[in-house]
Amino acid sequence: MGMVIVICLPLIFFCILLGAGCFFFGRAKGRQDFRANPQVYGVPAPPPGAAATTAFPPSPPHAKAPDNLSSA
Repeated sequence: MGMVIVICLPLIFFCILLGAGCFFFGRAKGRQDFRANPQVYGVPAPPPGAAATTAFPPSPPHAKAPDNLSSA
């Protein structure tokens, strides 16, 4: 019984320290990556040298579709 405690206790402490080290190292690395390359959501910027026109052509006017019930 004493042999099990002597062998397992250092292994448990080592696993806890290894897990905490990986957690904190990964969190710091993720924050560093986020500062260097932030994620930007939205319309992408036009390439350099592109004409300064509107991104989308104007939409055509909408007409209401005829009802199917009026033909009965």
